[in-house]
Amino acid sequence: MPVSNTSNGSKPLASLSLDLDNKWSYMKTHGDAGWEALPSYLDIVVPRVLEILRQRHLKITFFIVGLDAAQERNRPALKSIADAGHEIGNHSYKHEPWLHLYTPQELEEEMRNAEDSIAQATGRKTIGFRGPGFSFSPQLLNLLAARGYEYDASTFPTFLGPLARAYYFAKSSLSSEQSTQRKALFGSAKEGFRPLDPYRWQTKTGPLTEIPVTTMPVFRVPIHLSYVLYLATFSRGLAILYWKLALAMCRWTGTQPSLLLHPLDFLGAEDCPELGFFPAMQSPAAPKLSVATEVLDIFARQFTIVPMQEHAQSHAAAPEMPMARELPVWQVVEKL
Repeated sequence: MPVSNTSNGSKPLASLSLDLDNKWSYMKTHGDAGWEALPSYLDIVVPRVLEILRQRHLKITFFIVGLDAAQERNRPALKSIADAGHEIGNHSYKHEPWLHLYTPQELEEEMRNAEDSIAQATGRKTIGFRGPGFSFSPQLLNLLAARGYEYDASTFPTFLGPLARAYYFAKSSLSSEQSTQRKALFGSAKEGFRPLDPYRWQTKTGPLTEIPVTTMPVFRVPIHLSYVLYLATFSRGLAILYWKLALAMCRWTGTQPSLLLHPLDFLGAEDCPELGFFPAMQSPAAPKLSVATEVLDIFARQFTIVPMQEHAQSHAAAPEMPMARELPVWQVVEKL
């Protein structure tokens, strides 16, 4: 039964977002030929996701890739997201998970191109950012603050980044140069020491709220939907139990979760056979959608779900806002 996100005053706050990575961006990161033609599945996945959200009265944040927004054929699908009342965020222009290697000039051009294309496609100005592959740097944080962004959502506090990267490389056909570009994909094990709760960066150009992608408190293992769906390929019951445990840990520790979705969570093998190298992408769409909707319903029963901007603003409005400078990842910063 679909569940509304209307708060009754007793449910803690949580946010929900979807990184709208397109077919070509996965192929590009994977090192596959043919991505330059920008093959897309947005016309399939966007209506599917919007209908699931509509049935549950949920408003979320869609992080859109600028290069997709620049393609006229994608604009009806992207405009439909904004028209449905969802927040639009910036997911970079070229979707390259090595933004930390960009020069200042390249970074500024990347942001400007993404902002302009997304605004033209959706009519919305972006004030939130998530780096592809959780890629970010002090230089990027400075630029976001200077350009008036309210929040970043690029940190992924888990110790398992190197394992995820090793799996990705094992399934890829990358040249040595491409592997070098992607050597920081998903971050280092030190990312696991970053805070789970929202906090503020004190950058050289001003403060910026950080909303981390939530991992399981204490254990710091990923809990976003892609991982739950992967577990479901072995046992649906185990996958749902894992999700319920993650939410119980969030409530026990007072963590306000920010759940991350991806398009492949709502697509099956019949929709995109070329991406069969991804976990759970050898499964048909129907069982994946059944698990995905159950996860969302459990989430909405326990938390008041809001878009990322509202989540960030709820912390920015707190009476005390401790600032975190650009610290090494192993230093703990104060939460809001």
